[in-house]
Amino acid sequence: MGSKWRKAKLALGMNMCLYVPHQKLEDSLPSSSSSASSTSIANVASRLSTDSVPLSPVSPSGNDCRPTTPTPSSSGLRVSKSSPKSSKRTCSICLTAMKPGQGHAIFTAECSHSFHFHCITSNVKHGNQICPVCRAKWKEIPFQSPASDLPNGRSRINPADWPRDDAWTTVVRRLPSPRLDPTRQISSLFHTSEPGTFDDDEVLDLQHETTEENVFANDAAKNNSIGSIEVKTYPEVSAIPRATCHNNFAILIHLKAPHPSGGRNETMFSPTTQNSRAPVDLVTVLDVSGSMAGTKIALLKRAMGFVIQHLGPSDRLSVIAFSSTARRLFPLRRMTETGQQEALQAVNSLTSNGGTNIAEGLRKAAKVIGDRKWKNPVGSIILLSDGQDTYTVTSPSGAHSRTDYRSLLPAGPCIPVHAFGFGADHDASSMHSISEISGGTFSFIEAEGVIQDAFAQCIGGLLSVVVQEACLKVQCAHPNLVINSIKAGSYRTSLAADAKTGSIDAGDLYAEEERDFLVTVNVPVDESCDEMSLLKVQCIYRDPISKEMVSLEEANEVKIQRPTIIGQTVVSMEVDRQRNRLRTAEAMAEARSAAEHGDLTAAVSILESCRRALSETISAQAGDRLCIALCAELKEMQERMANRRVYESSGRAYVLSGLSSHSWQRATARGDSTNSTSLVQAYQTPTMTDMVTRSQTMFFGNPPQGKLRQTQSFPAHPEAR
Repeated sequence: MGSKWRKAKLALGMNMCLYVPHQKLEDSLPSSSSSASSTSIANVASRLSTDSVPLSPVSPSGNDCRPTTPTPSSSGLRVSKSSPKSSKRTCSICLTAMKPGQGHAIFTAECSHSFHFHCITSNVKHGNQICPVCRAKWKEIPFQSPASDLPNGRSRINPADWPRDDAWTTVVRRLPSPRLDPTRQISSLFHTSEPGTFDDDEVLDLQHETTEENVFANDAAKNNSIGSIEVKTYPEVSAIPRATCHNNFAILIHLKAPHPSGGRNETMFSPTTQNSRAPVDLVTVLDVSGSMAGTKIALLKRAMGFVIQHLGPSDRLSVIAFSSTARRLFPLRRMTETGQQEALQAVNSLTSNGGTNIAEGLRKAAKVIGDRKWKNPVGSIILLSDGQDTYTVTSPSGAHSRTDYRSLLPAGPCIPVHAFGFGADHDASSMHSISEISGGTFSFIEAEGVIQDAFAQCIGGLLSVVVQEACLKVQCAHPNLVINSIKAGSYRTSLAADAKTGSIDAGDLYAEEERDFLVTVNVPVDESCDEMSLLKVQCIYRDPISKEMVSLEEANEVKIQRPTIIGQTVVSMEVDRQRNRLRTAEAMAEARSAAEHGDLTAAVSILESCRRALSETISAQAGDRLCIALCAELKEMQERMANRRVYESSGRAYVLSGLSSHSWQRATARGDSTNSTSLVQAYQTPTMTDMVTRSQTMFFGNPPQGKLRQTQSFPAHPEAR
């Protein structure tokens, strides 16, 4: 059991928890001096340790560190009121024992976490003021004397066994306190009653917003390529004989969103770029029912800490916690330094108890979005749950239903709900339904340690929206041509009665995100020309910063040659690979339907037939990466449909997450995510990749046991092989 608990601690990021000091500490510590002994600092810090709130219940015996799971009840949300002292026996960085008098100086920080001096000074020597465990901002930090650097440049971070170093010295440096707004009214996080209307959202920084809008407009005027969406078209073949008609002729329309800075030299999340991106209103809806006790809620708190840390001062966050009932922890609040600290404190105060009322949590989140006085350009809801919704949803007609989640979503403009099913017992069908109705994605988090990476991938997209309300208009360019179909997955399409015009609502696009849509037309016989125009494609969208509608000046026209005789035709690789994607998504949906009707044998057969068909396509034979990824995904789904038990525990969620990803052409977290070399997922943007990398590398020690698969965005032009 000791080994299992050690693995759990590693997954938590070295006993990670979120902690924010509950009181000002300037007066609690002695004045800084040029040197201080470890004993005096430890004694001072120990007096503050009673403010520490552990992430999960700990056995009072001190010998058994296994988390305990409270029995679910109807008592609803509870806030931890006890403040037991944190353990000082283990260094939270290297996970080895700490005992005074064994040649290791010990530092206990004001947030109560303890470290070997040589561990923590390696962490803070470059000016880092944040606790590596709980991210509380320290007012006093230890740092090593320059003379005490180890010889030969040997690193002191996370060695398996520490050498004796009795000569290690430290100096404590006082840090300036964050500037707090004295006029700010900070209410209790868990007031006894909530307002009837959630119109108490924090006012936006309108002056900042106007300034950035002007800057963006000037920059756009200087360089038309900045902020311009890219539209490309690919006909199935480049030529059709004059005397031949061709029904269901496929034309691929490819969209690619721009990078906001016009290039890839800067990360989206650097200080210089954060001010130029569209700010976000984010509401997180978190399951804190009894089944979330222990490691799960600890990992959730850590993941929320990561989210809070990466929101900027123009972004706003509100947190809804639900179990048997739901509670808004705080209104939409700007994530300034003060706002982040208060948000961390609110999240850290959560404890697990009660049932699972997803509907009430979602209803309250919709109210936060709907009642707000001010609106940031981008709005989104993140929903996480590990259980079945134990409460019914009442439809407007008064009937009781477990599936009428549409009535719970915000009215008006669609606010996407990105749902995360956590573990083997969540209600994958309901969570997928919620995300699909709202235009969000559904992710399946099978390995507990991956929750932070999954959140990181999601916010990596939300914090990089560069295109909103994108709409494609397609129009037949030849008088005898008609549109046969528009295949756009879950995106809304329309087709005129005369089949001459159609449209695709492509929605919001993240920086450098890509979309591919297939339009089929019936090409008639035409012996009057050598070249035929098939379609004209136009794109309009809203710029999220300037809020102006942008229309591409020139329509993209699709043409093919009409010679009398042609040789062997070559099918476009771009068109073939997108046909494969659509074929795979259709097979997944068909297999899922068979599995839900109890016929797993038929479901597996459908997936296998699709896999064989893919292997015979020209893109597969050319070694196309997307085709390889689709075949691997189909194989994984077959294995997860081996029997009813496997399908119920993971197969259904895995298939639904795959369907969500392909229907929206957007990255989702999926499965156990332990294979970092897998190509099962697609659609991950560079900003998503950057954020996931940050999540996986920001902690000391080995990364979590489970890793979010390093997904890849598959370019329109496959690499030559």
